[in-house]
Amino acid sequence: RVPQVPLITEEMVELYRELSGQPGLSTASLGPDVTTQYGGKYCSLSTDWLQRDLARAENIRFCRQYLIFHDGASIVYSGPAGTCSEIKGELLSQESPSGALKAVLRKVSGKEKKEKQFLEVWDQNRKVKSIDLTVLDKHGSVYDDDEFGCLAWSHSETHLLYVAEKKRPKAESFFQRKELGVSDEDMEQPKKEDEPLKVGSPHSDADHDEWEGNGTDGAVRQGEQFVYHEDWGETLSTRSVPVLCVLDIEGSSISVLEGIPDHLSPGQAFWCPDDTGVVFVGWWHEPFRLGLRHCTNRRSALFYVDLTGGSCELLSEDTKAVWSPRLSPDHCRIVYLENDAMGPHQQCSRLRMYNWYTEETSTVLEVVPRQVWGAFPGVYSALPGLCWAADSRRIVLDTPQRSQQDVFVVDTVTGATTSLTADAPQGCWSVLTIDRNILVASFSTPSCPPALKVAMLPEAGQEAQVRWVCLQDASPVPNISWGIRTLQPPPEQENPQYAGLDFDAILLRPSEGPAAQKPPLVVMPHGGPHSVFTAGWMLYPAALCRLGFAVLLVNYRGSLGFGQDSVASLPGNVGMQDVRDVQLCVERVLQEEQLDASRVALVGGSHGGFLACHLLGQFPNTYHACVVRNPVVNIASMVATTDIPDWCLTETGLPYAPDALPDPAQWTEMLHKSPMRYVDQVRAPVLLLLGEDDRRVPPKQGLEYYRALKARGVPTRLLWYPGNSHALAGIEAEADGFMNTALWLSKHLRC
Repeated sequence: RVPQVPLITEEMVELYRELSGQPGLSTASLGPDVTTQYGGKYCSLSTDWLQRDLARAENIRFCRQYLIFHDGASIVYSGPAGTCSEIKGELLSQESPSGALKAVLRKVSGKEKKEKQFLEVWDQNRKVKSIDLTVLDKHGSVYDDDEFGCLAWSHSETHLLYVAEKKRPKAESFFQRKELGVSDEDMEQPKKEDEPLKVGSPHSDADHDEWEGNGTDGAVRQGEQFVYHEDWGETLSTRSVPVLCVLDIEGSSISVLEGIPDHLSPGQAFWCPDDTGVVFVGWWHEPFRLGLRHCTNRRSALFYVDLTGGSCELLSEDTKAVWSPRLSPDHCRIVYLENDAMGPHQQCSRLRMYNWYTEETSTVLEVVPRQVWGAFPGVYSALPGLCWAADSRRIVLDTPQRSQQDVFVVDTVTGATTSLTADAPQGCWSVLTIDRNILVASFSTPSCPPALKVAMLPEAGQEAQVRWVCLQDASPVPNISWGIRTLQPPPEQENPQYAGLDFDAILLRPSEGPAAQKPPLVVMPHGGPHSVFTAGWMLYPAALCRLGFAVLLVNYRGSLGFGQDSVASLPGNVGMQDVRDVQLCVERVLQEEQLDASRVALVGGSHGGFLACHLLGQFPNTYHACVVRNPVVNIASMVATTDIPDWCLTETGLPYAPDALPDPAQWTEMLHKSPMRYVDQVRAPVLLLLGEDDRRVPPKQGLEYYRALKARGVPTRLLWYPGNSHALAGIEAEADGFMNTALWLSKHLRC
């Protein structure tokens, strides 16, 4: 009997429960060195992990502690210290430079389930400070995101720096009855009886002007209850006007920094070398804000604001996009990443360095046109929070290298790069931290969840001799084999402007079963389109493979990790070049592998959904089922509703300007490159998974496709997830999405 994909729902549930319970590494921090009575050294390693809890329908965080004994040149011994413990309510945490103190931003449910934020300071024995930020009311919510957020100690360990939403003045109706209108805040903090209630006049400007004075004058604005406040888009809908805030720990007082120009939104901030000012990334938000999540092309620059004089100074070019600044341990140099403003949302970055004392900026690493094995592939992702070696000359980073992710050390003076994982197992390596040359990383593969690795960074010139030690291993998931294959487009599919580009795919397939068995194939192109599948742990592909499906993850031309030429080759060619790359890969795999060509399905999200819908219409004989998450189906109708209208024009190959409206020919071109153009040819059943709160690809895109398919008699089902945005990352939505995906594929591929 030939084993088939199981149709039993209970088996799918148990499999998903098992695999979704695999934890992933989030952050790591090293404590100060302790010298034993025998002269040996050890330090503690604290690691934060994330794990899905299906019973509670939430992601839980927990901490694991380890001890690392070393002699300054190598790891002598390492092992766990104690058991895991759950971390509750922590939004941000940061140890002080000496390691003696730790700052924690914590959310706590107060009365009537109102959420409050506390800023805490801990020493090695107890909590020494707890500041109720909500009661102080100096600003709105503190930012804990990766785009703006920070929690930075001053070098003197007396002050903390963070980013929060600017305080917004209260607003009320023109018809509010003052004698009856008693707010909760008035009940908690009653005004003096002889103090008149201040009422301000309405303002015409809907941005900075109406917030003058941070609302500290106590005035209540009439007619401004429903003023629209711009935000920064997908996952950042509560971020509008960020401000830099400083806590004086001893005095328990908070100051909102002044001197930052009104046209800038600050974030990613840290203290300058002598604590007299703050360095930050400032994003331009005029004439209006665009989505920032996964968009490293937004015009921004590095700035310094002086705390004594209040002046603000530009430290980098002001026509680029700047992100991920990191100060060296000797407080002399700042490295940061730089991209061209606008264009593709993600691309190969330059690594730049600013010398604090000479005020000179140099380019450490240029953009890499094409990836070549044995050479540095380019920088495509943020620098680790702590990335500097102890010598304040070298930095450590991870970056995609085609379909895997590797760790490199970079000499910031010479620009020389050395791989620290060239002789290590192939997969996905991510740097968690480096401190005193102790390097902490996570490692995973498509068949093995994340493991914790540590190493001592060797002296300059000896880096290739690095030895990785496994601190926390993970057991491989059985019955999954995988490999990476490279494909070259045929001559007629070459991009004439960027000839010679190739691309990759990662194939997972069940490793057990008789040789005669031909598993069905699930084809998964990634979203972006400028992102990449790296050969690391991914829940959906692993679970589908365990159910008996082969899974093909396609890194078509335009993916990251293959050089900037590959990225640049795709804008203007979406719906053609990327579609043909995926189809070529599918046809090649069906020819070369023992797979069932009569049972092939598509699964994709965002631009991956765009490609899946294109493939359904352009190659209807190849595919027999499809599942798409928040797909782009009509670029022309998306441009007016998305938080990234520039994406719609850039990827279509058209110029973007904030004040320009597309002309009829440009509308036509956007529609011409959209999957909706081929909807009449679609025959395969389609399951749509839509997030109600998606700002990137609004759910009306999926609804538009759903109605078009229903009108043409194509079997279609739509799942609508309230409270979920583009990624459908809510635990319930993710689990339900998997179960419905697996059942849809099993049903329509006759498994």
